[in-house]
Amino acid sequence: MLETVGLLTGSPWIYAVVALSVLLDVFLPVLPSGVLVITAATAAAAGSTAVAGSTAVAGAKAAAESGAVAGAKAAAGQVSGEVPSLLALLLCATTASVLGDLAAYRLAWRGGERLDRAIARSRRLTRAQERLGTALVQGGGMLVVIARFAPAGRSVVSLGAGASRRRVREFLPWSALAGVAWACYSVGLGYFGGQWLGATWVGVAVSVLALFAAGSVAAYVMRRPVPEPS
Repeated sequence: MLETVGLLTGSPWIYAVVALSVLLDVFLPVLPSGVLVITAATAAAAGSTAVAGSTAVAGAKAAAESGAVAGAKAAAGQVSGEVPSLLALLLCATTASVLGDLAAYRLAWRGGERLDRAIARSRRLTRAQERLGTALVQGGGMLVVIARFAPAGRSVVSLGAGASRRRVREFLPWSALAGVAWACYSVGLGYFGGQWLGATWVGVAVSVLALFAAGSVAAYVMRRPVPEPS
């Protein structure tokens, strides 16, 4: 799988797959969007390492044949070749996360009484709605950020914000911050895990476990009782 994703990393398809997975997992939390982002970032780390090695050899040959100028050009090619992949992966994951949140928010906003009854039957959605309302009123929308890491927490918070008719300006900034934080964390786990542990299943597994650990902590925070307003 790592080899396949590694081949896709240099093409637009990997970004399309990542964006689609992150966009849809607000409606289908079973989609492994986090695992996919980590795997892609690990493949990018492996690619940058391979490029660095091949560039060093090419630079040495170029320096021997044409002097130090050609070697410097080859080294410059390495730097410009690896950064856009990570930036594009971050951009795709963040943008898709925010768009998915907004789609769920608007869907819940327009859901009407039928959706309200469905939320009323769900203790989890009702509790999240109460916590979200308290957090946004008190200016503590960090709950939206924390929920982004919890399993299905993104879905619960986005639907709860729409169903409770929270204003977009209250929800969107925190959704954007949540998307940036989650994307940076996931990409960072995959990339640095690949750098330190190598582009192997061990590196991917350790990074995924770190992502799940963050999700467990976020889920615990979300399950805490709603604080009483002072």
